[in-house]
Amino acid sequence: MGTNEDHTEDRAAAELLRDAMDRATTELPAMADLVGPARAQGLRRRARVRVAIGGAVLAVTGLGLAGAFVLPGGDDKGATGSTGVIDVAAPPTSSGPPPPIHLEPSPGESSMADLPPAVRARQENFQNQAVGVLQQLLPPSVGTVQRVDLNVRHYQGTKDGKEFHIIFSVRPSEPGMAPQTCREIKGTVCSKATLPGGIRADAAVSPINNGNVTESRVWFRYGASDVSLTVYPHDESNTSAPVTAQQLLDVAKSSTFLDLVKAADRDPVEEMQRTVVGG
Repeated sequence: MGTNEDHTEDRAAAELLRDAMDRATTELPAMADLVGPARAQGLRRRARVRVAIGGAVLAVTGLGLAGAFVLPGGDDKGATGSTGVIDVAAPPTSSGPPPPIHLEPSPGESSMADLPPAVRARQENFQNQAVGVLQQLLPPSVGTVQRVDLNVRHYQGTKDGKEFHIIFSVRPSEPGMAPQTCREIKGTVCSKATLPGGIRADAAVSPINNGNVTESRVWFRYGASDVSLTVYPHDESNTSAPVTAQQLLDVAKSSTFLDLVKAADRDPVEEMQRTVVGG
């Protein structure tokens, strides 16, 4: 049983939180435009980025980074009809993940907001768990990791005013398609490692944008899924991705990261990408 003093402190804390949220939503200046790399996002659009404060802060209080997340109803049919059970031993947190970055879709493009509520809640829960894992395992040079509410694959690291777009994907493998291997062409530098369970992982640092900056990527096949983690440069300042291939391989070797991958392989949050011949 809590004491009267405990209840008083709780009420005071709640009032402070409400005041802070009111100030944030009325006084926060507009964020700068973020132009995501075209290859990273595959979206062919420029969109304005803003931080969604109010509703996101409230939503975060109901989403833990550890333990099972179960949605009522539904059936076990993967990304579009799953019960939403994800049990991942993510790192502990006292305040929950930071609020998401809102990216407005271009005309004719869908976003997570268009998903059925149960599917959207499940994807947001996965993203929040991924934020905790990536924040723990990526080097401090990547900065504060946030999820992007446009698609379950999209995240962002922010450090000293620079935004580094991140793609973390666990997608069902296309039948008959062999895993890609790294090739050292056009300035790409490859690294390889063996993950727990004998899984082969490739990593690469590759020049992009006319060779002015580099992106860093690690990828491998886990179970029936193709897994990739890519950190892109900050184009406006010509700053390369602030993470090495070896650091990404270290992330891939982590049991915490592989637990998250295992959960998404067992119960996918992405649809299979199919190759269109001649497309």
